[in-house]
Amino acid sequence: MSSSGTHGQQCECQAVPFLDLAKQHSALREDVLAALGRVWDSGAFVLGPEVARLEEQIAQYCQTRHAIGCASGSDALLLALMAYDVGPGDEVILPSFTFFATASAVTRLGARPVFADIEPDTFNIDPAEIQRLISPRTKAILPVHLFGQCARMDQIMQIAQAHNLPVIEDLAQSIGAEWEGRRAGSIGHIGCISFYPTKNLGGAGDGGMITTNDDRLADRLRLLRVHGMRPRYFHRVVGINSRLDSFQAAVLNVKMPYLDR
Repeated sequence: MSSSGTHGQQCECQAVPFLDLAKQHSALREDVLAALGRVWDSGAFVLGPEVARLEEQIAQYCQTRHAIGCASGSDALLLALMAYDVGPGDEVILPSFTFFATASAVTRLGARPVFADIEPDTFNIDPAEIQRLISPRTKAILPVHLFGQCARMDQIMQIAQAHNLPVIEDLAQSIGAEWEGRRAGSIGHIGCISFYPTKNLGGAGDGGMITTNDDRLADRLRLLRVHGMRPRYFHRVVGINSRLDSFQAAVLNVKMPYLDR
């Protein structure tokens, strides 16, 4: 790429990549390969010690009692809605400006996404619009934190409390964001995280995490992510197969200390 510089001179310019994963990963290459080798040798490829370690780290980082690993950020949203028995005839309020997965998680359960307008300064959901759109069919509120900034969670939680509605935070693009000293994923009833490689904390493939301070919800989410199975081959509820694999967790455990740098 070339452009005209001062006095009509031509200068050679290079495009700056939107996301340079090779540069990001070059310094971590040896540590990541060593971590992957340990998983390979252990034979514990799904859930297991690496996932448990990552769950502990994410819970501590997000200031929550629990973090539950799953297969993707999209599954995190789906599982969160399943935990609240969202289904046909229900409505879930979410922002009109978000990724497709936020709305598709709602429709996969037969419910209806109700789109609220956003604020012009933050591009996050407008709490006044949430209030306006609540109906007898509303089952949950699903704010999305975009561009590293939280939605106005104080107002959203007040509205939710007044109407006895759960708040499910989508922080796929904002892990580490704060609202009045509280981390995203710890303010609502459930938080949903994506570890897709382009995210703030990205793995080497798909992965997700769900955060909560509610012991009962955490237990239900752990059950739902393994086909509702407990004990082995005894299915208490109809869940899905959404387990975080140990290779992704190993990569994320290496990258976790660098998240705030």
